[in-house]
Amino acid sequence: MVLLSCNEASQNSFRIEFDTFGELKVPNDKYYGAQTVRSTMNFKIGGVTERMPIPVIKAFGILKRAAAEVNQDYGLDSKIAEAIMKAADEVAEGKLNDHFPLVVWQTGSGTQTNMNVNEVISNRAIEMLGGELGSKKPVHPNDHVNKSQSSNDTFPTAMHIAAAVEVHEVLLPGLQKLHDALDAKSKEFTHIIKIGRTHTQDAVPLTLGQEFSGYVQQVKYAMARIRATMPRIYELAAGGTAVGTGLNTRIGFAEKVAAKVAALTGLPFVTAPNKFEALAAHDALVELSGAMNTTACSLMKIANDIRFLGSGPRSGLGELILPENEPGSSIMPGKVNPTQCEALSMVAAQVMGNHVAVTVGGSNGHFELNVFKPMMIKNVLHSARLLGDAAVSFTENCVVGIQANTERINKLMNESLMLVTALNPHIGYDKAAKIAKTAHKNGSTLKATAIELGYLTAEQFDEWVKPKDMLGPK
Repeated sequence: MVLLSCNEASQNSFRIEFDTFGELKVPNDKYYGAQTVRSTMNFKIGGVTERMPIPVIKAFGILKRAAAEVNQDYGLDSKIAEAIMKAADEVAEGKLNDHFPLVVWQTGSGTQTNMNVNEVISNRAIEMLGGELGSKKPVHPNDHVNKSQSSNDTFPTAMHIAAAVEVHEVLLPGLQKLHDALDAKSKEFTHIIKIGRTHTQDAVPLTLGQEFSGYVQQVKYAMARIRATMPRIYELAAGGTAVGTGLNTRIGFAEKVAAKVAALTGLPFVTAPNKFEALAAHDALVELSGAMNTTACSLMKIANDIRFLGSGPRSGLGELILPENEPGSSIMPGKVNPTQCEALSMVAAQVMGNHVAVTVGGSNGHFELNVFKPMMIKNVLHSARLLGDAAVSFTENCVVGIQANTERINKLMNESLMLVTALNPHIGYDKAAKIAKTAHKNGSTLKATAIELGYLTAEQFDEWVKPKDMLGPK
């Protein structure tokens, strides 16, 4: 049997490696081994688009480095430990992404991906030490890279690391950017008075700034909800091994690994207080997904409001002038569409769908192990990335360029029948309703109708019906 360095030019395209089921051909230019190859044979589902998310792979790199460092403290040969750490660092840095071909749709524990990582790190470490790929010497994927670990605790640990990193690097920064842009618009529009709408029908006035302040608060609460879930995400399952008992680990291993992961990521990871819960249930990820689902609801409302307030330009509401980013029609010349609103609302719909899948997965932890892990983390990461990216796109390509169409705003406000609400304290609800209904039926103004009905004088109407005095409590 000939075993070659991954980087050597070879006349052979494959090397022979073994797992417990027998021998398999492994591509010479790949660091993975037999168990990874067998998984590619057994789970041909979805193709390259369905591969395990790279954030999970990078998280595994962080975890394997931390475990090797702790195992060295407990007696693992320093030469082997250091080679594992260097190889794991390359995984964490994304340098070996081409060596992770497995799809999400595999074993529900993520065992094959854990072994994919073990094999890649093992073979890369062997190469660093001048050995032969596939020999498992001097670095064994199970005995050394996976020492004091199980797929059942490493995969949920990688899930939490990946989710936390994505939230902090993509989701929260994106939402903060959107929050700040909406807040700036709310302040810019402080003195623009417009007609309000309830049930999509005319209501009493408010300022455009007040309307936007509602959006600002929604995004503020979204970030608060997401941050509130993070303490449970920071709890790591590492050290629980197969069922949560910690079999084949050393006392203190779990705590030390969590501390190393915290140091490597700069995030406050700790060991999970109960490893049985950490392996068998993924309520923390369902909770995070739920917060993102609520965020999606908020962003859908914001996107739709801005979409409709900007409808037109001549036959819609037309109160907002949205940035014109690209041609909107292949047949109607000059048409421009609210495309950023559409993209954001589609993202919101997808996140809602992702949450359904995460909910189903989270509810199906059976006995000592939840076996929906790969699907759950795929959807959580997908939601976080989509929301974060869409928030930035919506901010940069729509929100910052929104203008108020004050001419249209003033016209619609002055024509509204609901300004009659200001008369309630002076002439009573019934008479005010009579004015509004009569004015609408006759196509007349509130003022002319009120005078015609004899309910008040022109001077009284002008004194009592002032939109600027209708923006808050007296």
